[in-house]
Amino acid sequence: MIIRKATIEDLPEIVKVLKASLGEEQLALSEEIWRYKHFHNPFGESIVLVAEVDKKIVGVRAFMRWNWQKGKSVLTALRAVDTATHPQFQGRGIFKKLTLKAVEIAKMNDGHMIFNTPNDQSRPGYLKMGWKIVGKIKVGIKVSFSFIRRPSDRNYAVNIDDEQKLLELCSQWNNNLEKEKGLFTPKSLSFLKWRYNNNPLQKYEVIFENGVYLAGYVKVRKGLREFRIAECIYDRTKNNKKQISGIIKGVERKFGIHFVSYAPQLLSLPGIIGFYGPVLTLNSLNLSLAEDNYCSGIKNWNNSLGDLELF
Repeated sequence: MIIRKATIEDLPEIVKVLKASLGEEQLALSEEIWRYKHFHNPFGESIVLVAEVDKKIVGVRAFMRWNWQKGKSVLTALRAVDTATHPQFQGRGIFKKLTLKAVEIAKMNDGHMIFNTPNDQSRPGYLKMGWKIVGKIKVGIKVSFSFIRRPSDRNYAVNIDDEQKLLELCSQWNNNLEKEKGLFTPKSLSFLKWRYNNNPLQKYEVIFENGVYLAGYVKVRKGLREFRIAECIYDRTKNNKKQISGIIKGVERKFGIHFVSYAPQLLSLPGIIGFYGPVLTLNSLNLSLAEDNYCSGIKNWNNSLGDLELF
């Protein structure tokens, strides 16, 4: 078996392995989506490795590039995302071999850390390969009674009135968070367009008006309609409660929402707050001891929900 870096020419075979392993009906799998996630990312192209047997690709592993920031210090990170082994070759340790090789490459290229939110089934495997548990992600839950009214429209829309102002808001947002405690993902116009406007895996309601940017989507669980605020950016030095509340209420009415979920460390809303999210894990790679200790505390993560949700 040969493990090597993937090339653009490998895309058709990679997609075939993903479909064979994960099932064509379980999630959208295409070359377009792979390019979106691993080539168009504004943080850079992903580390993608393939396993070959007899010149046939039988496994794939991708680490998506990401940035976190603490003050003015940027931590170059990788997010352990897509992985698959062809059913005929499962049980041979291909996932582990690909992952450990990707970790080796990431460490040699001076990546600071790898993060992800593996489920209960896959988490033990990551822990055996050097990952550690940071903790459950903090989530806020705000009850809404907008479901009483009939939804006015359930079609997602992107409404951005002025890109230049949004560009300025991103710069202001990053500057404000630099002065606060906590790790954050720096936001830019190119990131927001990539992550929310042009995401082929999940449509988002995107609004930018009155100095507030909001991106979110509806998730239905057991008949309840949740509006998940993936991102909310605003001037943290001003009192924007009225503008933010107005935008959220408008979204609640539009989609007939039962409750709203949000990142309470970045957005102050009336609601219940707790560590209700998935478990965040970390591989420290090249972090210093002080950086490792800091990143290992879940209360030090100043993340939006969109920073850590799967997509």
